[in-house]
Amino acid sequence: MSNEINDLAQTPSLFSEFALPEPLLEAIDDLGFTECTPIQSAVLPFSLSDYDITGQAQTGTGKTAAFLITILTKLWEEGSENPGKKFPRALILAPTRELAMQIESDGRELSKYMGFTLQSIVGGIDYQKQLNSLQSDPADIVVATPGRLIDFLNRKYLSLGDIKTLVIDEADRMLDMGFIPDVRSIVYKTPQKSRRQTLFFSATFSEPVIRLANSWTLKPERVVIEPENVATDTVDQQFWLTSTKEKNQLLAKFMSTTKPNRALIFANRRDRAHSLMKYLKQNDISCEVLAGDIPQPRRLATLKRFKEGGIPYVVATDVAGRGIHVEGISHVVNYDLPEDPQDYVHRIGRTGRAGAPGISISLISEDDAFNLPLLEEFLGSPINCIQPTV
Repeated sequence: MSNEINDLAQTPSLFSEFALPEPLLEAIDDLGFTECTPIQSAVLPFSLSDYDITGQAQTGTGKTAAFLITILTKLWEEGSENPGKKFPRALILAPTRELAMQIESDGRELSKYMGFTLQSIVGGIDYQKQLNSLQSDPADIVVATPGRLIDFLNRKYLSLGDIKTLVIDEADRMLDMGFIPDVRSIVYKTPQKSRRQTLFFSATFSEPVIRLANSWTLKPERVVIEPENVATDTVDQQFWLTSTKEKNQLLAKFMSTTKPNRALIFANRRDRAHSLMKYLKQNDISCEVLAGDIPQPRRLATLKRFKEGGIPYVVATDVAGRGIHVEGISHVVNYDLPEDPQDYVHRIGRTGRAGAPGISISLISEDDAFNLPLLEEFLGSPINCIQPTV
């Protein structure tokens, strides 16, 4: 790999400093953004010049906008190079349908003045509806999870021969979820890496992830955004000592007395998420659940209500919570402390966004204590557990 760019060395750039299409700049302005995040400042000078990228960054750092801005600028510059528009010219692969659909939503907001079509192809959504949409108005940009995309490709509903830009998002999560064989099959159906641009992102770069990056990119620029800088500066992290038996009661008392404006509560398992949601409702606390076993239309409806303020609290598992980007989340509660420190940083990054203050509360019982040393090492500072005052 080529030179590494560390976010600490980067001076924030303004979007207006890049030669972006005017309709794209107008959409960015509508969203209220002027200054780039560190990863955007580091990625855009190279990605807009057609370099491949390997980026170490988590969800919440702004990488989605970085690769969408790159894709939309490239499509705009190509103009009518592909006037038939039968097949997509950009492909974004994501590990979960929630993340894929969030990327699609972000892409629609950024491209609203440009006339490009985006389509998500994900499992858990009506198959025929997705196919009809794709055939009636072929997409310039496809955002997909591997399984459903493989199905479309095998049935020859789609070709990847025109792909100019390939994005592989959260590669380490793809690896953990067993998607890499499918992703490899998909990548081989796109043009050779010398004839496409590849933007490869992962929260961690283990040896297996490095091997994937080396095989799918060509002389990439390496960008590193340190996980500790994602959200912790604006999040008040609290660790409350309790017992496993008292967790439910403590959480219900906190929610009832403090009444957080908008809170996201994480549990490690789907059965625990369901039981916790039922317990909170029994205590007159309005909430809903987001877990992997919930039908996709219901999950989308829940997420929509949460974003619009129709429900104040959501109990979620990590898989279901992966695509949650909701403004104004005041509190994140770790009912269970996750085993993976990366998941902890991802969770608390749902609050304290865009410089706003946020609060994270982790309920530490005898079962959670085993995960504290690894989290302390990851964060680089000791964790002070306190007795709750509610």
